[in-house]
Amino acid sequence: MVVRRERIVSGAPVDVWRIVTDPARLPAWWPGVSRVEEASREAWTTVLISPKGKSVRADYSLVEAREPRCLRWQQELEESPFERLLAESTTALELEPDPGGGTRVRLTLSQRARGWARFSPFQLRAAAARQAEGALEGLARLAGEAT
Repeated sequence: MVVRRERIVSGAPVDVWRIVTDPARLPAWWPGVSRVEEASREAWTTVLISPKGKSVRADYSLVEAREPRCLRWQQELEESPFERLLAESTTALELEPDPGGGTRVRLTLSQRARGWARFSPFQLRAAAARQAEGALEGLARLAGEAT
């Protein structure tokens, strides 16, 4: 399943690039992330808070970074709580200057369901769409504050 969303945010691509390539800034713009631990440019752990207030850890690693245009990371699913739901999960961001000013950000979430999640694609797609829209909204807010 692939979900794509796009938004124009304030700031030049190089400024938006600084935000999206710094894992420590994820809590400021990515939905549900309360903090980031053990962060480097290549790998990091996010601590998510569930709707019931329970914390869940998710590990990620950088797959591709072409400054200031393309960034892609994958969630490390093996031996995680997400392993029973997902066989694969990647996030990609593409940045390009917008002719009207600012930066056009394209966010793509690609997930391959596993187990019972394969039988509820509408729920998985709806959750991914909410996550993508929330991330772009948070990024737009943060990029606007930085300019």
